[in-house]
Amino acid sequence: MSFPLPDNVEELKAMIGREVTSLRDGVRRTSERPAPAQPGTEVTAPVQSLAPGSTAGAEASPRCLCSTHDPGATGTCSALGAIPASAVLLEPLYDDESGTVRDFRIVAGNRVRSADWLEAPDRQVGQRFLEARPGAAQSGLLAALADLVGNGGTLEGRVVDYTEQRLGRLHRAPLLYSAALCGEQVLATWRPVQSQTELLTIDAQFLASLGWGNWDLLSGKVTWSEGLSRIFHAEIGMPWSLEQLCDALLPDDLTAFSEFITSVLAGEEPAWTRIRFLVVGEVRTVDLLGRPVAGTDGRPWAVNLVARDLTPQIRSRRRLAETERESDRLRRQAQAERRVADALREALLPTLSEALAAVGLTVAASYRPAEPDAAVGGDWYKCRLLPDGRVLVAIGDAAGHGLEAVARMAQQRHALAGLAQTGASAGEITTWLNELVCSDPSGETATVVAGHIDDSRTLHWADAGHPAPLLLRHGRAEPLDAGRRGPLLGALPGYGYETSSTPLRVDDVLLLYTDGMVEHRGEDVTKGIERLAHAMGRASDLAPQEMIDVLLADPDLAGPDDDACMLAIRVN
Repeated sequence: MSFPLPDNVEELKAMIGREVTSLRDGVRRTSERPAPAQPGTEVTAPVQSLAPGSTAGAEASPRCLCSTHDPGATGTCSALGAIPASAVLLEPLYDDESGTVRDFRIVAGNRVRSADWLEAPDRQVGQRFLEARPGAAQSGLLAALADLVGNGGTLEGRVVDYTEQRLGRLHRAPLLYSAALCGEQVLATWRPVQSQTELLTIDAQFLASLGWGNWDLLSGKVTWSEGLSRIFHAEIGMPWSLEQLCDALLPDDLTAFSEFITSVLAGEEPAWTRIRFLVVGEVRTVDLLGRPVAGTDGRPWAVNLVARDLTPQIRSRRRLAETERESDRLRRQAQAERRVADALREALLPTLSEALAAVGLTVAASYRPAEPDAAVGGDWYKCRLLPDGRVLVAIGDAAGHGLEAVARMAQQRHALAGLAQTGASAGEITTWLNELVCSDPSGETATVVAGHIDDSRTLHWADAGHPAPLLLRHGRAEPLDAGRRGPLLGALPGYGYETSSTPLRVDDVLLLYTDGMVEHRGEDVTKGIERLAHAMGRASDLAPQEMIDVLLADPDLAGPDDDACMLAIRVN
């Protein structure tokens, strides 16, 4: 049978209702027509009653303290023997002060034993429930039964890890309990969990976010597993009808769910779809597998649905997509910053001028940023021929990394170049540069070694908190005397820096460097300076650029935590 797809939820619910009504009417008509007797077939007599008092092979009914019926009459107690699991009828015992249920009295029971170490319920008639089942309190069973008396409803398929001490030994059995109100009393049944597989199945539903349910279209009974109740945040004793599932649909998924339920009611199997439901204000995405259960007339008398909750995976994918979008945005931003930094590198750290070779100096420089994606940071150098014939020599380090450090580095480098044009001494230039850094609203500091080499091959230099240059002479490298070293730029406004002078000789190599070459976490910087001096001595036969390449490649020298910049000058 095929059904036209509904346009809204109310039409879908009406369609389901019509199909269920048609099914019930058809089964009712069939059951009312007695089948004709076949020739030669004997008509058997009706089955005799096995109610208490009958003698047709029935065992004597179990003893009973129930006052709800007269002896020999049909009542709840007389039906206990037909239950294939352990069953008792319990009478609540109330606390006089609080009025709450504190225990039960066993007023009737059958003969089914759920474990070989547990007595049959009929042998415990008259006892209090906690006397007969002392493990009921610790396992939570007593509280569940008391809650049933106070709030109504049913207890279905509750797994109770029942433990009891008997004759000095602990006994344990996982039991599956069900209970319901029977007037003012409670009818409770239990059976042992059939196997470890049954327990693992319950756990598997939780781990795999699975659940299943059965909708009996004839009786209207709906049965859900614990997993399905967990997915839809419903009480296991109050499962949703098919119409209630329709009410929870997201409007955009109406067509998909209509096609799904239509195919199941038409007897097609298996049907599969992915549907979104609004459950307690949260959208839950569920994969549904539907299978009809055919009756004797071939029509689906019941519907089985298996559901898998995909909501956690959908959430994870959404978060992953957001993370990827943010990462992509940061990647594009980093690429843009790198392009800017590349341009700044070309502008601020240019290839050394050939004019320096004309005055008898071989100069090489190299810069390595701490961050691989950054082309330039706060380290800088300057080496150029001034109009008055002196050679400006400087190296510095503006605090920080990234474009902000680059901006401060550019400011300090260009300021130094301008101040050097005045012909002032190294100390005066450094003093003026300090005032510039002190006026910076960022409050960041910087270090610098600045000076010049005159035509007599003498280095006149000033030091503002920076490692002193190394002088390589006759294969041995040592730091220049930094006795007049001043504070960091920006640390002390109004400070006057002094000028030191160091005569240079032919074949001397002067190495200016930033602290990234000598600072290592947890180590005194003097050890790093000694290491660099020894390495420079070992490379004394190399040309300036080759020497710098060797020093930068030495894993014991340049640390990974800071930028490293070097300027090497050989006197020819």
